[in-house]
Amino acid sequence: MNETNWAAEFGAAITVCDAQAVILEMNARALKTFEKYGGASLIGKSLLDCHPEPARSKLISMMSEKKANSYTIEKNGVKKLIHQAPWYRDGSYMGFVEISIELPDKMPHYVRT
Repeated sequence: MNETNWAAEFGAAITVCDAQAVILEMNARALKTFEKYGGASLIGKSLLDCHPEPARSKLISMMSEKKANSYTIEKNGVKKLIHQAPWYRDGSYMGFVEISIELPDKMPHYVRT
């Protein structure tokens, strides 16, 4: 795959951490989403310090098991899909990616066969 910076202005918040839970990258939407918590100053900090219990323990478990996690939330009337998944380079586990996508109020759901 060619090196591109497609995630920089992608319409969802993307945060990438390493295998020790240190934040490596945040795209523009993630910087804005987490602005009140420090925005760009969060890069280089531990995700574990950013999460209270029980989310902190859940994150530790996900990272040790290298297991993806997906759920939806609603905050201030905005619904989001959160997907957290391990990322790899050349087959080696490198850490986790979180993608947070704002969902419309009404969204079709299709069952495909």
